[in-house]
Amino acid sequence: MTLKSTDREYLELAIDTAFRNITGGGGPFGAVIACHGRIVARAANMVVPSHDPTAHAEIEAIRQACALLETHDLSECVLYASCEPCPMCLGAIYWAGISRVVYASDRHRAAAAGFDDEMIYRELALDKGERSIVMERGLIDQGDNVLRKWEEYPDKVKY
Repeated sequence: MTLKSTDREYLELAIDTAFRNITGGGGPFGAVIACHGRIVARAANMVVPSHDPTAHAEIEAIRQACALLETHDLSECVLYASCEPCPMCLGAIYWAGISRVVYASDRHRAAAAGFDDEMIYRELALDKGERSIVMERGLIDQGDNVLRKWEEYPDKVKY
């Protein structure tokens, strides 16, 4: 695939961010978010330094972009990632409304390097009762009441 020059530049920046992050104690992943051709976020994987399993580069970049742009809606943004986003990051990308992702390496190469998320893809395809994590439900009425209140709340901001 031939990339436009801007896409190439931003993807190279994501890759450089990942490369530099290795010696800084983070994981080998980087992400850049651009909006209307302007970089609004650049982040690296900080799982180990921050002791936060959700501190993937894409998540960190989404948090930065949302804070800078003061919105939860990144539908006008493009995410550039040094590697194909994992299931968690892909979920965050969907929630943020990002409609385009440009990435370099893929999940199979990441798995070969020790970052295998294939089990998560398999688990998501299973029925809840078949997953390795036990899912239990309780206090259904109380939980449903919160959602009913939200449905009736006149000042809600939909997302």
